Amino acid sequence: MAKENEVEAGAAQPQDQGQQVRLELDDSDVDAIYANLCRVSSTPEEVILDLALNPNPVGAPVQTLRVSQRVILNHYTAKRLAALLTATVGRHEQAFGRLETDVRKRLVADPAGQ
Repeated sequence: MAKENEVEAGAAQPQDQGQQVRLELDDSDVDAIYANLCRVSSTPEEVILDLALNPNPVGAPVQTLRVSQRVILNHYTAKRLAALLTATVGRHEQAFGRLETDVRKRLVADPAGQ
């Protein structure tokens, strides 16, 4: 059983705000997926993340992609997730350099001019 040392219990904050809640997560039976595409939609009550694999991200202009996972969060959890992802990417960029999200800017010209 894999355990996460400290996980904030977002919705279940104790009355005493100084008290830290510690959760142990069992991820021994988790189904892992790989996604390189995420569609985000929102309602007044929730944020919906649809995850998919785009096997040809720079290919045909029209493609049908199968959504493999849907994650539904309330807006409070979505905001916490956004902050955690921002911090995680920031730490990665400090260690390894800036991540360029525009694939056209990452392309390297062929030195032979072909």
